[in-house]
This record gives sequence, structure tokens and C-alpha cells, in this order.
Amino acid sequence: MKSAIINARIIDTKNDIDEVGGILIDEKGFVEAIGKEVTKNNVGDVKIYDCANKIAIPGVIDGRVFAGEPGFEYKENYRTLSQAAISGGVTSVVTMPNTDPVIDDVSTFDFIKRRARDKSLIKIHSLASLTKNLDGNEITEFGLLKLSGAVGFTDGIKCVQSNNVMDKIFNYAKNQNALIVQMPQDNELSKNGVINEGLIATKLGLKGIPDYAEHVVIERDLRLLSQYKSKYHIALLSSGKSLEIINEWKSKNIDFTTGVSINHLSLNENDIGEFRTFLKLSPPLRTEQDRLDLIKGVKNGTIDIIVSDHKPEDEESKRLTFQKCATGSSGIETFLSLALEQYHNGNLELKTIVKAITENPAKIFGINAGSLEKGMPADIAVIDLEKPWVVKRDQMQSKSKNTAIEDKKLQGKVEKTFLNGKLVFEL
Repeated sequence: MKSAIINARIIDTKNDIDEVGGILIDEKGFVEAIGKEVTKNNVGDVKIYDCANKIAIPGVIDGRVFAGEPGFEYKENYRTLSQAAISGGVTSVVTMPNTDPVIDDVSTFDFIKRRARDKSLIKIHSLASLTKNLDGNEITEFGLLKLSGAVGFTDGIKCVQSNNVMDKIFNYAKNQNALIVQMPQDNELSKNGVINEGLIATKLGLKGIPDYAEHVVIERDLRLLSQYKSKYHIALLSSGKSLEIINEWKSKNIDFTTGVSINHLSLNENDIGEFRTFLKLSPPLRTEQDRLDLIKGVKNGTIDIIVSDHKPEDEESKRLTFQKCATGSSGIETFLSLALEQYHNGNLELKTIVKAITENPAKIFGINAGSLEKGMPADIAVIDLEKPWVVKRDQMQSKSKNTAIEDKKLQGKVEKTFLNGKLVFEL
């Protein structure tokens, strides 16, 4: 049966739509019509969802998610990930290859693809590893993995350190038209570091990670990129000074994209307080000035996408000393609401946020999503922009509850999520 969302403010940045209207969904779950002409009086005998005073956007695409399967199902699995995602308006995710076994060959990738198809409610788009076993030495078979469906290649939480290997990666990726996704952090400069290098690290007696551990990798990679013109994406930025390097290279007409975690737009090193381990992240939270610079980077388009960097960890891995505990935060279900905080406090326009979590990630990863034009899958998030709520870990859908924003008051909540035209979540 057909259905229709009516009376909503529809925001679709790809098609430059921002108007009150409706979305007609056909029997197969595709968008049949969109705009002011879609009203209760002219859609016929269909299931009506009256979303007056609500916002309707394309389903959110989260460009950096750790799924847990295979090997870490005790932290997260496709079922719990799906439930967490749809409760936050996320309908598509790009998953990392840091699993057990590592996704570094076709047989493992095909296994993951089948597993995701059978168990996941949301749409899973997987990245394969850049190097065998994530060891930074031997390049994986980009061509075969891409044919199997890999949307790009990354070593996830690791950064390829060898200049020689990265040179080969850029060359090979160019020939295969493959996307390289790099986590920029130099191993030697960040060795044993757990927090931003600075006064807070000194006060807490912790080893710091300097921001230039990020800069040197970005500088190296962009210099190589200028030689090969491959497809390249910087996964996570944490430093304002990184944006200066990026803008310098973009001024030379070097084409690449960048991302930032919502945590780094919302938190800084001061939030760690007295060793709050749930705020131990990689890259680390940096200064308030860095946070403000990153927001400015999203605003002016230097940063292309915002991600949740959803990395669920079991309680035993987090209830250790700050030095020894695991890095990462569970955040896919709070991702959109936390991003809306930047709208409510006046830092970012609503359309800027929507573009960074829908249109841009779809373009970067080559995903058939991120817009509501006719013929597209009807993946839709309906948002109550004003609804206040408080993040409570015992109410989280993710299997692991290691949220960096427990007890935080937020404004804006997903009311409904549609996946292929089917209502899969309702508040």
C-alpha cells in the first residue's frame, strides 16, 4: 500500500528543497512525489502520516561506525546496531574493517555482506582494510574487494605509517578508482598518549598526544595525493591547525574530502574532568579553540561530513584506569540530536548539518541515498526539532552503553524513521 508523509518541512539539500509539503511513497518503497503538491486531498487512498510542525530529511548516513561483527558481538551486533541506528534516524552506515577476522580479503568481505543482509535492519556499506591484518605493510586486493562491494579502504583506527606503503596505496588506488580513508595519527608522536597534550594532560599526569601527530600525516598524504590524484578522505579531524593545512592544499586544486566526529564538535578536553573514561577518544578531545575551529570548518565547507564515530565498548573495557581503558564512545542513536545542538546554539544552519549527514556522505562513499528525489528509496527521518530529552544510558538501544554524553540535555528528537518506505521506528 502507498503511504504519504504530509505537512512536514522537507529539507533535501541535494535538490535544494526546503519547504512545507509532503512525500508520497509507492508500494515498493520508493519516493513517487515530493513537494507542496503532496497533500491529504490529492494522494488518494493511502496511509497518511501527518507530520505537522516536524522536519523530514533523508535518512541519516553515518560515515564511521564500528559494527562489532564478526568477533566483537559482545560489544555490538547488527541487530542492536540497527535498533540504535533507527532510533536516531540513521538508515545507512559505513562500517570499519577492524573486526576479527579483519576484513582484508574477498571471502571475509562476502561473509560480512551476507551476515549484514540477514541480520541487519539498516543498510550496511562496508569498508575493507588498506593493508593485510591492518599491519601497515602489505596492500589488500583493492580491485577484487571493490568488485565485491567495498565502498572504500581504510585501516580504521590505525594509520598507515610507512611512506613507501602509502605511496603504493595511492598509486594502486588511482588505478582501481578506489577510495582511501585515512585516520591521521603518527604512531611515534602519539605513542602511549591518551589525551590531548597540554595543561590538562599535565594536571592529570597523563601522557599527551600532540596535535602535530595529526598534521604530519595529513601533510604527507596530501603531498602524495598531489602526485597521484587518487580518491582520498581524511576520516577524523581534531585540530584547528589541521584545517590550515587542508585549506592550503585545497588552494592548489587538490581534490579530497574530510570528516569530523560529532564528539569533537560538542566536547573538549575539559569535559574529561577527573578521568572520565567514557570521554577517552581517538583522536583525543582537544582544546575549546580547536572545537570552535572545527565548527567553523563545517560551516565554511572545509569539513565535508559529520560522523558519530560509533565505537561501542563493553563495560569491562571502560571501567579501567584512563591510561589502560579502551578508546571510543557509543553514539549512533544520539548522533543527530547532538548535531542539532549546533543549530540550536546558532553555530550552524540546519541545512549545513543536514548536508553533512546526508548528501555529502552519500557522494563520498557512492551510496544510493542522501536525497528524497523521485525514484530514490524512501529512507526518511522525521524530527521534532524542539523536543527536549535527556541521554540516559539505561535507555540506550546499543548493546554497549559507553556514551560520552550521559545525562546531557538535548533538544531535538527523531519521531519516526522510514526505511524503504516502511515505518521502522516511532517514538
